[in-house]
Amino acid sequence: MGKELKKWKRRKAALKQIDDIESKRDNVLIIHYSCESFYDIKDGRTPRVTSIAVRNFSTGQTSSFSIHKSAEQMGASVDEIDARYDEFEKHMLDEYFDFVKSRHGYTFVHWNMRDINYGFQAIEHRYSVLGGGSFIIDDARKFDLARALVAIYGVSYIGHKPSGRLHNLVEHNRMTMKDTLTGAEEAAAFENKEFVKLHQSTLRKADIMANILERVVDGSLKTNASWWDMHGAHPSILVEVATKHWGWMLFTVLATIVGVASAFAGLF
Repeated sequence: MGKELKKWKRRKAALKQIDDIESKRDNVLIIHYSCESFYDIKDGRTPRVTSIAVRNFSTGQTSSFSIHKSAEQMGASVDEIDARYDEFEKHMLDEYFDFVKSRHGYTFVHWNMRDINYGFQAIEHRYSVLGGGSFIIDDARKFDLARALVAIYGVSYIGHKPSGRLHNLVEHNRMTMKDTLTGAEEAAAFENKEFVKLHQSTLRKADIMANILERVVDGSLKTNASWWDMHGAHPSILVEVATKHWGWMLFTVLATIVGVASAFAGLF
């Protein structure tokens, strides 16, 4: 199968998933979280989770879980977080997993939450390490919006630099950047123990992702994609289909003959 035909099929599949999400939006949750920078970890452990935001796509209602909220609930001050981080993180993840377990069958829309460094696996692993047991969200319930945008609009739909595709897409669509931190800024905020700032950024990014998804659904998202990318069409697809399927080849040949004959007859 040729490259363009594969891209066309991936785009078609992604659009089908978008349609499915729109049809059941009451049971769709936008999730984002912030954590310790995995680039700065030297001992091989998974990054500590700082905050998680989960937004209902239909209602906009957002549930959030964070280190500083857990500390407050447990009667501790922000100054105690560093010394008791594992304790507060466990409390936060207890609340998060209680929430997730009560949303059986919901779809989780995320942005690149794909592996043990940053993703559902990382959160699940942290919970297990902290003694919270094991709970895994089935992969069939996860929808990676970042990958879907590449499938729908093409790999060049927006640039990576300077702050990543999400930030660049926000700027390109003139969405507000208020409270939104870049990856580097989040790492700095964690080191400086600015947990409230991290939480605000997490909440804002969940809102941004919902906004982006809404614009994909209604076709108003602005990108750098070409007409060919946006419509999933490319001349090479027709060529490949024609060469691999004799029916299409025969139809093409006959259509060409008829067209030439008609043009020739018109001369007399």
